[in-house]
Amino acid sequence: MTAEAEPSADTASPAASAEGAVAHADAASDFPSIELSGIVQEYPTPDGKTLRVLDGVDLTLDRPGITMLLGPSGCGKSTLLRMMGGVRPTGVQTPTKGTVRIGGKPCDGPHEDAVMVFQRYANRPDLSIHENVALPFRFSMWKKRVPRSEVKTRVRDILAAVGLGDKHDLRPAQLSGGQNQRVALARALVLRPRILLMDEPFGALDAQTREEMQLLLGKLLVENPCVVVFVTHDVSEALVLGDRVLVLSASPAKIVDDIALDEPRPRSTAWLMSSAIVDVKDRVLERLHESRTHGQVRLSF
Repeated sequence: MTAEAEPSADTASPAASAEGAVAHADAASDFPSIELSGIVQEYPTPDGKTLRVLDGVDLTLDRPGITMLLGPSGCGKSTLLRMMGGVRPTGVQTPTKGTVRIGGKPCDGPHEDAVMVFQRYANRPDLSIHENVALPFRFSMWKKRVPRSEVKTRVRDILAAVGLGDKHDLRPAQLSGGQNQRVALARALVLRPRILLMDEPFGALDAQTREEMQLLLGKLLVENPCVVVFVTHDVSEALVLGDRVLVLSASPAKIVDDIALDEPRPRSTAWLMSSAIVDVKDRVLERLHESRTHGQVRLSF
């Protein structure tokens, strides 16, 4: 964490959105909104019945910042995130009920404004680090949007920003797990997305590397603001990163709390250990307990 500072007096409050935590947040009109209305998701089961994983989720995200989707493992967070990215499983209606809109238009397939980062970084072993980060520019959509002359500069700049400027000629097998996750993050941010969807991207990292990646993400988003939705089952990670924390119940998931955090990132140890934040942690855990959760949640401080 960073050097200790005095805890903020106005630490947390329920709200529809968080303001002021990311540079240029007042330019919300430059970013597409994500609107979920009445989202229900059900899957067929082998016995001919249905399993409901999402149950009437309503949500609007319309400004840059990090919104954390916090809930027990298996509660439907990733299903919700994939809907926002237009990822639709074959053979299943998604969502079963409700609508997903990006920028006011229905989102029923991959959206050009939305980029996803997963826990498995999926770097290609046969490509160099530079080539892995530049990989999206091989696809037609990004070939059209970004001039070829600009690609090399973008890749060089983002590798420097994630601390891998001297690793561009190496292969993924020559990097650590944390460095490989930096490559995956760079591959997403090199596209300069307006919406960044992150599915527990730091969950497999050790505690020190996870903290380094959290700090790096906060720094990069100051320089390149976007609408971020970040899935986690770690209460501590949600408080370290989030401008807004949405607490989901156990499956079938509903939003059971909505908490705004106004403290700028990076957040000091003193702030994280302050009485106000201890109260927020207790509040989150109480909401999860009320939902009778049987999935795992993590509290790392």
